[in-house]
Amino acid sequence: MKSEAHSPERTCIVTRRQLAPEAMIRFVRAPDGAVTPDIRSRLPGRGVWVTARAQLVAEAARKQAFSRSLKAKSEAAPTLAEDVDALLEADCLQMLALANKAGAVVCGFGKVAEALEKGEVAVLIEVKDGAEDGRRKLAQAARRGAAAAGRAPETVTIFTSSQMDLALGRTNVIHAAIMSGGFAAPLSARCAKLAAYRGEEAPEALGDAGACGAPAGEKFILGAEDGQRSETE
Repeated sequence: MKSEAHSPERTCIVTRRQLAPEAMIRFVRAPDGAVTPDIRSRLPGRGVWVTARAQLVAEAARKQAFSRSLKAKSEAAPTLAEDVDALLEADCLQMLALANKAGAVVCGFGKVAEALEKGEVAVLIEVKDGAEDGRRKLAQAARRGAAAAGRAPETVTIFTSSQMDLALGRTNVIHAAIMSGGFAAPLSARCAKLAAYRGEEAPEALGDAGACGAPAGEKFILGAEDGQRSETE
């Protein structure tokens, strides 16, 4: 089966809007008829697409939109929206763990601040239950580094400290920096998709994360792709 990660736009079975695959969640029908999330768009067989929003996935399950679009009786679990959230979150944390094993992650306030000052950070991760004072100081360091490097890091605030501890194999992780390189863009894209799914970012902003970090003073937007439209594939 060909990869769908950069395929033409798809049609949401709930809203009927066309968006890039990166802004949507693909679902397939398992042999037993169960609706199965395919968050990496790799499972074989015919798939249908729903915009990356939890309430839209829940609506598709509630209104039996999967059966209609797949043209076969399909059973969506009542917890499908929550199941997708858990899968997206696990995907983000797995990528973070891989980046850490590759030596692309810096932890600790002092080390993160130093990397930000040098403009070496592509993604800054701060726990959502962290202190505001620490965020403010790192934001100042990021601005100084952006002025020198010409690009500001992405900021991610969707994980708890315990989740960061588990992914990075450390304790009391509050701040982490993903250095510029091969892990930054895929991690940023995964985190943006999870934020969009939870309603913290517009799905339309998701797309090709070919670069990570924005020109100083600008917000980096993941752009949608152009192309033909399809509801299933």
